[in-house]
Amino acid sequence: MANLAEYPRTKEGSNISKIVVDRDLCIAAVSCMAVSAETYDLDAEGKIVVKDANVIDDATLLASAEACPVKAISLFDKEGTQVFPK
Repeated sequence: MANLAEYPRTKEGSNISKIVVDRDLCIAAVSCMAVSAETYDLDAEGKIVVKDANVIDDATLLASAEACPVKAISLFDKEGTQVFPK
């Protein structure tokens, strides 16, 4: 069973309603943080956590998820459909 951390997104006008981090996949490459340090941080275990799901626009959020080399960050739309990775 995957160790998933879910973060709701309530940013007005956003099509992305949830960010999910697979903590088992995360290797702390911090490439997501390089794209958006405002969104992510490392916890005491050296895993990515979302500190503010609403601070950036959808395009930057998508770019930060795409930057993860192991695809540990998944994004979901308001209907619950996974939009990244596909």
